Amino acid sequence: MQLLTFTVGGQSYAIESKKVVEVLPLVTTRPIPHLPDYLPGIFTYRGRFVPLVDLGLRISGTPLTRRLSTRVIVVEIEMSDGAAPSQPSRLVRFGIMAENVVTIRSTGTSAGELETKDLAADAYLGRLLRLDGQTVQMLLPECVIPHELLASLFPDRPHDADTSDRLTSARS
Repeated sequence: MQLLTFTVGGQSYAIESKKVVEVLPLVTTRPIPHLPDYLPGIFTYRGRFVPLVDLGLRISGTPLTRRLSTRVIVVEIEMSDGAAPSQPSRLVRFGIMAENVVTIRSTGTSAGELETKDLAADAYLGRLLRLDGQTVQMLLPECVIPHELLASLFPDRPHDADTSDRLTSARS
């Protein structure tokens, strides 16, 4: 398995590289009122509005320090509509802001895995791995934004639907 590694608050984390679309320099966001503090706003990525998650706020309640090494990891996940399991899931993209996004690492899928306690309260934090003598915690992007909020940010509408409708539903 290939992993993209980064840090948040001095701790090492990783995302499976197959979920990463692109790594961008830090972007300017447009704030959206009434979203959780860890969603500082949206930015335009390839002609589409994309929400941005500040992992510092999401994980530790402290905003990330904006440095030259602070990057935006654009991820793509499958979003299923819980109400209609027969409908196929859709792919959605959002940005994750992290520090020191510098390394792609390869590891065996079971090599060096450590068992962890139940992290149900923080479902976006996955298992711990030992990589090159360093302990790295997996980040599960499909759980970073709660499902209900994700569904309101990405309503099931045609691509040319009015964006203001999407943002209005995200605030409520």
